[in-house]
Amino acid sequence: MEKPRRFLSDDDREALRPVHVVWEITLACDLKCQHCGSRAGKRRTGELTTEECFDLIRQMARLGTREVTLIGGEAYLRRDWTELIREIRAQGMDCTMQTGGLHLTEERIRQAAEAGLQAGGVSIDGLPELHDRLRGVKGSFDAALKALRLMREYGLTTSVNTQITAPVIPQLRELMNLFIEAGAKNWQIQLTVAMGRAADNPELLLQPYELLELMPLIAELYREGVGRGFLIQPGNNIGYFGPYESVWRGSGDERVHWSSCNAGENTMGIEADGTIKGCPSLPTDAYAGGNIRDLTLADIWLKTPELSFTRTRTVEDLWGFCRTCYYADVCRAGCTWTTHVLFGRAGNNPYCHHRALELAAQGLRERIERVEMAPGKPFDHGRFQLLLESIDGGAASSMKAPLSNEDATARGNTKDTPAPIIAVTAQPLVQIKSAGKRAGQKVSDQAHALPPPLAICRGCHRYVKPDAAACPHCGGDMAELTRAHEKKVRTARRAMRRLLKHLPQS
Repeated sequence: MEKPRRFLSDDDREALRPVHVVWEITLACDLKCQHCGSRAGKRRTGELTTEECFDLIRQMARLGTREVTLIGGEAYLRRDWTELIREIRAQGMDCTMQTGGLHLTEERIRQAAEAGLQAGGVSIDGLPELHDRLRGVKGSFDAALKALRLMREYGLTTSVNTQITAPVIPQLRELMNLFIEAGAKNWQIQLTVAMGRAADNPELLLQPYELLELMPLIAELYREGVGRGFLIQPGNNIGYFGPYESVWRGSGDERVHWSSCNAGENTMGIEADGTIKGCPSLPTDAYAGGNIRDLTLADIWLKTPELSFTRTRTVEDLWGFCRTCYYADVCRAGCTWTTHVLFGRAGNNPYCHHRALELAAQGLRERIERVEMAPGKPFDHGRFQLLLESIDGGAASSMKAPLSNEDATARGNTKDTPAPIIAVTAQPLVQIKSAGKRAGQKVSDQAHALPPPLAICRGCHRYVKPDAAACPHCGGDMAELTRAHEKKVRTARRAMRRLLKHLPQS
């Protein structure tokens, strides 16, 4: 069976090929979303012309891009959007789009399908009342659902995208049933991040400890969805390495697990004025490598340090809990976008299931609190502080002691675990431009080390380092647990073969 075009091979990862490009072709938008990171509404100053877009598309193809996802604002508000779809397809790349669907009429869908659009994802962030409130336009829920159905009628592969805000968690099961009834096959979910308007509305953000409720629910819905032909795909800021990592990250393939942020490695983000970033969600000021009007796409992708930060990131670049975490050398603090917009610095990610579980085992939890407003620009952010408190939200005086260094070593940490600090705030904004670049060395010449693969514990279903004799999480003997699992698999296969012999042959 042919693999999806976005599937990453080892060769893609080693060659740093920009397999998937997410392209904001205009910042114009007809919605007023409370959680919009780009603060979309009006067109950007100096958006690329049609001819400039065509040239950019050809440069993407030469770099090895296989899929281009059009976003906005709203992509359909750009007059030449179907011309761009046609050129993307002519250059041999897949073309998809993401939309709020408010004015995605049947005529627009027909034109896009004829131009070669292959798939469309519609953003639905809650049941009607919540969705309309978050999106800022009454009737936007009904319009989104209508757009979803129309895209199916015109032969497009359809999916739904949902921002996980605090108020949507109780609605997730009902939403899944609704999406299945509408014919969607895929549902991508991601945590709402403190960027743009979301930073202005911190009540929408999950607290890190709420992952303890969210993760089991997602795993339950994932298993139920698979049985109904519906696939939940957690985004890159949902994880990491709890007992459900093997359930969803590889869509059933246990060999696949989170292996660090790949912004600037295999994904690229493009803003409507030609600004190039390693990920479409990253703040522009710190992560823009250059503009396509000034440099070639290849030069920006291969030579600018703003796009190379994940290629050179090591454990030494991490801080806080992530610095000494068992998974530090594989995870490398998860999603860069999530952490940078909280603290002005990547490398310490409180939105981690493993981390929430480890703290809960000590009777602790983390909470974020805004201490500085965002300035009000696209892709901007304020500043948050991280508070460590008892699991019931009590005062610091009621907290249990953190892990001792002996406990940390027993769990696989080789460095001393720093004692948690109340109201931990990040250091001043780091200069991304100089990160990981040695004097006199081009970015493209730097070695790119892939994170090491992990093994799965058959006792607790959590990932462990491949040379571990005992699971650091459940204490089980890895070899013994593996043998017992393999025996169960062999027994199940024999039972299946016997069953098949007794079934009538067609």
